[in-house]
Amino acid sequence: MKLITFNPFRTLGMNGVSYVKPDHMFKDIHVIREADMLLFPEKWQVNSLVYGLNKKIFPSIQSIQLGFDKVEMTRAFWSLSPDLMPYTEIAGRSNESIERILNTFPFPFVAKEVRSSMGNGVFLIRTEEEFRSYAERNEVLYVQEYLPIEKDLRVVYVGNNVVSAYWRVGGESFLNNVAQGGKLSFHNIPEEALQLVDQTAKALGINHAGFDIAYSNGNYYFLEFNCLFGNKALIQQGIQVEKLIFNYIQEQFPPLVPPTTPFKQIS
Repeated sequence: MKLITFNPFRTLGMNGVSYVKPDHMFKDIHVIREADMLLFPEKWQVNSLVYGLNKKIFPSIQSIQLGFDKVEMTRAFWSLSPDLMPYTEIAGRSNESIERILNTFPFPFVAKEVRSSMGNGVFLIRTEEEFRSYAERNEVLYVQEYLPIEKDLRVVYVGNNVVSAYWRVGGESFLNNVAQGGKLSFHNIPEEALQLVDQTAKALGINHAGFDIAYSNGNYYFLEFNCLFGNKALIQQGIQVEKLIFNYIQEQFPPLVPPTTPFKQIS
């Protein structure tokens, strides 16, 4: 099994994996053609690798493409059920859209940049002035109802399974991300939320993601997922995610079966 990685830091500890710089993709395309699977390509590489070269990639194309853009991610969740997320509106920037959102959402509400992670590009909008300032900076308006929560749940999914789950509690501002100062808690993890992640990941074809879930008013809601998630909590739990990835990849390639004796037609 020939494996190539485009991100060596995500595949540390995997034996027999060769590294190709993403920028050298077409320079080293002869090596890429010979690989059985390509690991952690960048978003811009995916279509060429999957559709042009017909190669298998990890994470899955769904994980990478949906995880890259909150708009596409949200629409994928909506395709399964509109109740999977807090009430959300997506609109192009226009005076009509701005006025409609201001008339629809009570303050405070949440506005997000469509391509961001680790809590960056997420804003709690308290006034009309703050929203108009956000709209000036973003051509796509992505707005959600505000859920008054003090913690959210990160569920890590690798391959076909949930491999870790933990609460992120009380970060800076209204964000609970570890990168924003949120504290980790591994206690009282709700099984219902884990089942929801497992069902959703399988339905969407996602095999490598950190799902962020909020619990409010008796319901679990997806906030978003990140294809490239932080490993701090996994290291603290003693989970070696690269080994889980390698085992999953091996499962995708069935063992070689010795050839059978060819059928001989008897005249």
